Amino acid sequence: VLEMDEINDDFAGTSVVLVIGANDTVNPAASEDPSSPIAGMPVLTVWNADHVIVFKRSMASGYAGVQNPLFFRENTQMLFGDAK
Repeated sequence: VLEMDEINDDFAGTSVVLVIGANDTVNPAASEDPSSPIAGMPVLTVWNADHVIVFKRSMASGYAGVQNPLFFRENTQMLFGDAK
């Protein structure tokens, strides 16, 4: 297990990142949108990978109630489902 600051530089050289159930912790608005309610929050910069595959139940926002622009990026694919 690595800390965010230990792994974030590695994403730029990563082919595929699998995001399972995360939302706010992978939201680029935290670092790219100074007007975002989560601006400045530490996040995993998964959007720097070649491809991002996000597994979620829906497009609903996370705990912070902020829409995640990662889900709309060209290098992101969304897979919806329930782990039941």
